[in-house]
Amino acid sequence: MSRTALALAAATALAAGCGSADDRGAPAAVPDTLRYVTAGAAASATDDPHGGILNQSDLARFALVYDVLAKPGADGGTELRLAESITPDAALTRWTVTLRPGATFTDGKPVTAADALFSLRRIHGKSAENFGRMTMFDLDASRVVDDSTVELVTTKPYAEVPRALESVTFVVPDGTTDFTRPVPGSGPFTQVEGTPEAAVLERNDGWWGPAPALRRVEVRAVIDPQARAQAVLTGQADVAIGVNPATAEQVKGNADYAVVHREAITLYPFVMRLDQAPFDDVRVREAIKLAADRDALVDKVFLGYGKAGGDLITPADPISPDLPARTRDVTRARALLAQAGHGGGLNLTLHTTTSYPGMDTAALLFAEQLREIGVTAEVETAPPDTYWTEVWGQQPFYVGFFGGIPFLDVARVSLLSDAPTNETGWKRPEWDAGFDAALATADPAERTKQLGQLQTALRDEGGYVVWGAGDGLDLVRAGVEGLPTGPGFESSFIERTRLTR
Repeated sequence: MSRTALALAAATALAAGCGSADDRGAPAAVPDTLRYVTAGAAASATDDPHGGILNQSDLARFALVYDVLAKPGADGGTELRLAESITPDAALTRWTVTLRPGATFTDGKPVTAADALFSLRRIHGKSAENFGRMTMFDLDASRVVDDSTVELVTTKPYAEVPRALESVTFVVPDGTTDFTRPVPGSGPFTQVEGTPEAAVLERNDGWWGPAPALRRVEVRAVIDPQARAQAVLTGQADVAIGVNPATAEQVKGNADYAVVHREAITLYPFVMRLDQAPFDDVRVREAIKLAADRDALVDKVFLGYGKAGGDLITPADPISPDLPARTRDVTRARALLAQAGHGGGLNLTLHTTTSYPGMDTAALLFAEQLREIGVTAEVETAPPDTYWTEVWGQQPFYVGFFGGIPFLDVARVSLLSDAPTNETGWKRPEWDAGFDAALATADPAERTKQLGQLQTALRDEGGYVVWGAGDGLDLVRAGVEGLPTGPGFESSFIERTRLTR
């Protein structure tokens, strides 16, 4: 048995003995080891915090070991971490980032501006892996001002730099490029043993922030959501991230468990590529959108744990406009198809997979709904290990996935003409110009208005059928408190989680 397996077995035995009085009648100690199971596959595991991070397990581990300049706050705003302040010049092209005093790495050395700028440059250097996280910056022109101050230069006026720094800005020591062995971290925990699939971390008592209540965190990567749920149900774990709605129904009313909801963050949009027939015709795209019975999809796929969507791609983002859900209209959908030359019917293939709970169910149910407008959609289900490399972004019609990332990130990754994964072929120079104009607008209210107009245009003419948004569902045993409830990246910061019994 490996050291990690021994550690996990020991922790399981410890937890199994907690929660009751010992033989002498003394109260049992409150455990201080969190056993945390989340999504992750061995084939895509990584130790590099700056490259492509495909596993939620890796992201959670990095968020414990390496601190960031900023992160999304629970209130939707920016929560500063290693950055104490982020302030722009009048042109919104030069931003001064002042680092928090007293922050150190686990080897005792201070976190400096040189470390921060090196880390940002390294992230930018790996743009092909991380979907261009830092492409809004000219990091060659950026500079270290002094030990605690960095001046960041943007390629064009960019009013949302604090939000840009909310992403994976993990700060490592200047010059670090080899992550095959542990390196000094800047976060609240340090990895003491294990592998990316089963890591053991201990509290870093030298961290600048409030001391975590947990002394130890064990992070395990498990790809199957049902297996993650079983880990909690059988006492092998305290937390399972991303479980099936059926599991939430299973434990309803059981005081031994609780389900933590992260509201309306899971999207399985039906994706249509604008550069491939028949979806190069806006009438076809509108007809497909009008065919969706959104309430039925939410009830069937998410078992009601979610809400119907109106084709906005980031409905949980505070900067998304408040628009009504789209209403099903079979008559108009048929008329639009006839106008587009498909009055005699249309045959399509809808691709899907089983990577996330309900993706295949969504495709099958939508295929039934499409029949009512004269579309015959054959559903093809690909295995999860090949779907995201051989189907996603390539086939003309398929089921996609978004997990709560904000609109600015979706635009950068998937919507701008030069986006690295422009999965719908949405290439509109005037839309790109509007995006730049919005980000050059200093007034937050006016900027939000302009960004809302861009999202509305995408809803009306784009290639996404966003029929609903499901809740993120995390299964915890009784006594687990403080698990993050926000969308996207915020959910990976678990150092404030605590155990009460």
